[in-house]
Amino acid sequence: MPSSTPPDRGDDLEACVLRFSDLDLKDTHFTNPSSSLKAELDVNTKKKYSFAKKKAFALFVKTKEVLAPSYKCKERRWKCCQQLFPDQTSIHRHVATQHADEVYRQTASVLKQLAATLGTSKGLPSAGNGNPPKEDLTPNHDVSAWLPDVSCFSPDELISRQGGEEGEVLLYYCYRDLEDPHWICAWQTALCQRLHLTGKVRIATEGVNGTVGGSRLATRLYVEAMLSCPLFKGYLCEDDFKTSKGGACCFPELRVGVFEEIVPLGISPSEISYKKPGIHLSPGEFHKEVEKFLSQANQEQSDTILLDCRNFYESKIGHFQGCLAPDIRKFSYFPSYVDKNLELFRDKRVLMYCTGGIRCERGSAYLKAKGVCREVFQLKGGIHKYLEEFPDGFYRGKLFVFDERFALSYNSDTVSECSYCGAPWDHYQLCSTPQCRQLVLSCPACRGQGFTACCVTCQDKGSRPAAGPARSGFREECECTARRPRVPSDLPRPAPLPESPEARPGVAEDGPRSCGRHYQHFPEPLQS
Repeated sequence: MPSSTPPDRGDDLEACVLRFSDLDLKDTHFTNPSSSLKAELDVNTKKKYSFAKKKAFALFVKTKEVLAPSYKCKERRWKCCQQLFPDQTSIHRHVATQHADEVYRQTASVLKQLAATLGTSKGLPSAGNGNPPKEDLTPNHDVSAWLPDVSCFSPDELISRQGGEEGEVLLYYCYRDLEDPHWICAWQTALCQRLHLTGKVRIATEGVNGTVGGSRLATRLYVEAMLSCPLFKGYLCEDDFKTSKGGACCFPELRVGVFEEIVPLGISPSEISYKKPGIHLSPGEFHKEVEKFLSQANQEQSDTILLDCRNFYESKIGHFQGCLAPDIRKFSYFPSYVDKNLELFRDKRVLMYCTGGIRCERGSAYLKAKGVCREVFQLKGGIHKYLEEFPDGFYRGKLFVFDERFALSYNSDTVSECSYCGAPWDHYQLCSTPQCRQLVLSCPACRGQGFTACCVTCQDKGSRPAAGPARSGFREECECTARRPRVPSDLPRPAPLPESPEARPGVAEDGPRSCGRHYQHFPEPLQS
C-alpha cells in the first residue's frame, strides 16, 4: 500500500495529516483492512479510502521527523530504526518496505472512524483542490477539524524555552477576501494555543496578518496548518513566511483579534483595496533598481524615489541608502503624508519598501490612486526577504521588529546615534519612567549617568514619587510627543545627511528627516 504513494508528494501527505487531525490514531487493535471491510463502506467513504491510507502513511513519517542542526523550514530529516534519512524519498521507501504493518493498522483505524462519522460528514476535500466545497468554509465547521495532530509530540518539543536555540519567530500576511473573519479568529486562537505560540494575529475581511513565536517544531506545524487550510490554499506558499531567531519569549502573550484592516492604514479596504497594489519586484530585481538609482550622479534630480513607508523609529536605525524616509509616527499617517507632498511624487518612479511587504500592498495602492506617479513598485517580501539574499546589500543598519527584540542585525553598520551624547548607537530600550511607552536610544555611558528617559519631561517626572491614578495620562505629556508634527512636509528631495548634531546631556536635537529623529515613540501593536 504505502509503496504506491509517490515520494515527491510529501507535501500533499502532510496536508492529509492536518485535514484529519481530529481523528485518534492511537487505537491500533484493528486488523488489516480487508476487501470485505472496504466492501462495507458506502460510496462516499470509498472515496476517502485512498486518502486515509495516505494520512496513515504521512502520520507515521511525521513521527520520525527530527530537526536539522541548522534548521530552516525546508531542511528536514527523519530518524527511524537507528538510521538518519536526509530526504523524503529515502524515508518513504524505508517506511513502505519496513513498516507496512504499522501503517496498515493505522489505516484501519482511520477507516473505522471515517465510517463512524460518515453521517455528519459532507465529503472530503481533495488534497490538491484549491477550491474546497462551500461547506468547508462555513462558520458551523468545527475549528478542531483544522488543527494539527500533536499527539506524537511531547509538550517539551512544542514549547520553546527562553534563551534556547530551538525558538523561532514567523512573520507573514495574506490578502484574501474572507467571509467570516470571526471563524478564522477562533481557529487561529485554538491553533496557536495548541502549539504553545505567542504573538499577534490580526484578521479582517481582507485577510490575515500574523507574527507568532514558539519552538521550531511548533512554527513548522503552524505553517503546515496555514498551507493546508482550504481558505488559504492557492493564496499562501511557504516562501510567504519570513523566519528569524526568537521564540514565544519574544511576545508577552497571544493576541488574536478581528479588525477592519490587517494593517492600520486608516482607510476602509472598500476605498483603497489590496487588489490594486504597485508592481511587485523580487529582492533581486529590487536590488538592481536600487543599484541603478544609487549609481546616478545626481540623485536629487533623479526621476526615481526610493521610499521607506515605515515609521520614523524604524527607519532611524536601519534603511536603504539614498531613501526618503517620512518622519511619521504611524502608518495611518502615511495617506496624509502623501496628500501633503503630492508634488514630491509627480511623474516619479517610486520604489517602495517596508519590513515584510504588507504595508506596501495598500500603501502603494493609495499612492497609485492619486494618479501622480509614473510608476509604483514595491519590494516583494519586504526588507526581511531582501536581507536573506543580500545581507551586505544596500540596506544598512538594523531591521526594526514589532516585538520585544526591537531589532534584528544582518550587518555591522550602525546608522543612528545616542539621543544624549551623539555616539553611534542603535539598541532601543523603553523609557525608564513607569507607564511611558516611548523608545529610547541611550548608550551604556549615558545610561550609567542616569539618562534613561525619552525626554527632559520624562526624566524629571521619573524621579518623582508616583502621583496615583492621574499618571495614566502621563504618556501624552511627553515633550517628544507634543513637539512632533503629525504629518511633516518634505522638500522635493531630501537633503544629504548632515553630521551628527552636537547634543547636550538630557536634551536631544532633531535628527535629519531622512532617517528620523532622536525621540522615539513606542510602535503600534503589529505591522510588517
